[in-house]
Amino acid sequence: MSVPTATVVPVLAEMRIQGLGVIEDALLELHPGFTVVTGETGAGKTMVVTGLHLLSGGRAEASKVRNGSGRAVVEGRFEGTLAEHVARIVADAGGETDEDGSLITMRSVNADGRSRAHLGGRSVPVNVLSELADRLLAVHGQNDQLRLLRSAEQRDVLDRFAGESVAGPLQRYREVREQWQSVVAELTERQTRSRELAQQADLLRHGLGEIEVVDPQAGEDAELAEQIKRLAAADELRAAANAAHELVSGAADGDPDSPGALGLVGEARRRLSGAEDSALRDLEPRLAEAAVLLTDVGAELGGYLDGLEADPERLEQVLARQADLKRLTRKYAADIDGVLAWAEDARARLSTMDTSEEALAELAARRDELAAGLAEHAEALSTARGQAAAELAEAVTAELAGLAMGQAEIDVTVRRRAGEAGDQRALRVGGELVHAGGSGIDEVELLLRAHSAAPPLPVHKAASGGELSRVMLAIEVVLAGADTVQTLVFDEVDAGVGGRAAVEIGRRLARLARSHQVLVVTHLPQVAAFADRHLVVDKGTAEGVTRSGVKTLEQSERVLELARMLAGMDGTETGRAHAEELLAAAEADKATGARKKKRKK
Repeated sequence: MSVPTATVVPVLAEMRIQGLGVIEDALLELHPGFTVVTGETGAGKTMVVTGLHLLSGGRAEASKVRNGSGRAVVEGRFEGTLAEHVARIVADAGGETDEDGSLITMRSVNADGRSRAHLGGRSVPVNVLSELADRLLAVHGQNDQLRLLRSAEQRDVLDRFAGESVAGPLQRYREVREQWQSVVAELTERQTRSRELAQQADLLRHGLGEIEVVDPQAGEDAELAEQIKRLAAADELRAAANAAHELVSGAADGDPDSPGALGLVGEARRRLSGAEDSALRDLEPRLAEAAVLLTDVGAELGGYLDGLEADPERLEQVLARQADLKRLTRKYAADIDGVLAWAEDARARLSTMDTSEEALAELAARRDELAAGLAEHAEALSTARGQAAAELAEAVTAELAGLAMGQAEIDVTVRRRAGEAGDQRALRVGGELVHAGGSGIDEVELLLRAHSAAPPLPVHKAASGGELSRVMLAIEVVLAGADTVQTLVFDEVDAGVGGRAAVEIGRRLARLARSHQVLVVTHLPQVAAFADRHLVVDKGTAEGVTRSGVKTLEQSERVLELARMLAGMDGTETGRAHAEELLAAAEADKATGARKKKRKK
């Protein structure tokens, strides 16, 4: 039995599917090694992959919801230690792991097409599940094969295989390219819009001149408004302050009929301090505290009166200053702080509007300097890809030899994409004008030579349907070592394959399961025989309603299922004997492979 090595990212231990297609309710218990899913055509095997796509944040389609069900629900439980980058996604979403350390993800789709996603017990946007799935599992199906035939996807395959040897140069290339593009765009804008920019610059300079003449200070408009209010109401404020001062401290002429609050409190203290009853004497200290507070208030009122003067001349000056500030706020912003922010922004904009010959020459020099640096990074990136391409071609060709395509060879070509007239991203590299795209200057193509005498052709032209499946599987097996995800899902990538090639596919998948969790949907008994756990999707009809479920097979049941897959031979002794032989051969092969791996360690 193959068991993957210890991992830092979790594996998918269980997946529950409810109300999806023909599946009413099914629980899939997945092996940490190699799990296979089989079943008759139309039983609902594809719904397993559909469920995984939903759990990965894929597109939700109302048509996939089972007839009569209000919604479809897919729930996954991941077991294992969360890697740091995975734990960060969960934490940022507010999710938590269960008490046993497992992580629960869920996706539901209503019959009206609305979809919801949950991670670690919290509702999250669907793209969070997508981000998580990018780090936990990879689904490879026939659609993925077609996507791999595109040039951009083939370049991504090469970059994944190369790892850091390409990732480092690519990152440096992208950083310099971003600066180069920015300078090119700015230079182009200044050259093509010189008159318009000059007019805009004049307006900005005029505005800055007006602001500099007034020289407003932050918050000055609010301070002036407060001063104007005080100066304009000086008489009323003086009367109010005088009355309050007399009521607190007493009349200024010492009139005994107007002792003020302080005088009254003082008289009360004298009366209490001479009382015979201690309860009355105990109140005197509290009156003393009140006297201290009243004294402070009286002093502050006196200070306020001393500083309060009716000054018509000062009021006129403040009003004039306020008028200057209002002229600025009418033109540039709602308040003086906004005016100052406008001025700061205007200065920044002016720095990019210089259309003088000196400024344009300086920008052009900066552009050329960055272009030279970018060309060096582009060449380094191309060199790294060229070296990785040879290694990838050799590795995939070796895999094909084990998939009954011994004469076939894979070439991985890396060539530069030529720049065209008027191309804003044209770059001269080694005397050649090329297109400097976001992923470099290279175009990558996978070519297949069916035999030594055949010319190399694009894989989709040189390979038959079955051969194309084997080529794609060989690529996936080679890429598995570069994959950062632990769970790999293959949906009938063995289509169009049979015989010895099918056995080799099963052997490759079993080998892959020593380091990864592998889930395969297949119709080939030769592949299913290599699995560590065998799930079958069976279909039944009751009261005119078709329902499918998923069952984990025991060893004896596996024999019957493999016999059925062998051209429907489950009802014959010959078929069962053939199935038992197939299982025994697969188990022996896996045991041999495990021993070899152990010796290598």
